[in-house]
Amino acid sequence: MKKTSPLIALLVLGSASLFAGNYNVDTSHSNVSFKVKHMMISEVTGQFDTFEGSFNYDEKTKSLKSLNGKIDVNSINTSNEKRDSHLKSADLFDVQKYPKITFALDSVKGDKAYGKLTLHGVTKNVILTLENNGAIKDPWGNTRVGLGLSGQLNRKDYGITWNTALEAGGVAVGENVKLYIQLEGILVQ
Repeated sequence: MKKTSPLIALLVLGSASLFAGNYNVDTSHSNVSFKVKHMMISEVTGQFDTFEGSFNYDEKTKSLKSLNGKIDVNSINTSNEKRDSHLKSADLFDVQKYPKITFALDSVKGDKAYGKLTLHGVTKNVILTLENNGAIKDPWGNTRVGLGLSGQLNRKDYGITWNTALEAGGVAVGENVKLYIQLEGILVQ
């Protein structure tokens, strides 16, 4: 009996991983965007046009097991060339020195994704809200999974501190940045 217990445990663990799959992010059907206060009265939106990622998703338990992503900071796009140039400068993102933003998932508990975000050379633990949209088969026979991640961070925590005071009070750029990430992954065959 003692000899079969490890075998049974191995079979149970092995069968659980049969339903898990590795997915590559389909960047043509995904986006990484943000919002930040401007002049204390409105929000400016932007996105990163170049990014990549992969994740492991268990279809049986409908759960995210791992996620890694990388963003090319030089691809920042706020639909304003002058602002984008300033965002890329040493005042803010300093893309020459810090060209990438990375995220690595540590765990998922309910609708919260816990991970490490590295931005501007600083790594911090973050908690993002996870929206699990499940898996489907597309018309071409591929398995796809949809995920949404959202949250907020304080840019000063990552050493991005540039600002300018306004004559009427307040500052030009808010400290809190809202993140919105929509990912569609395709199962790696």
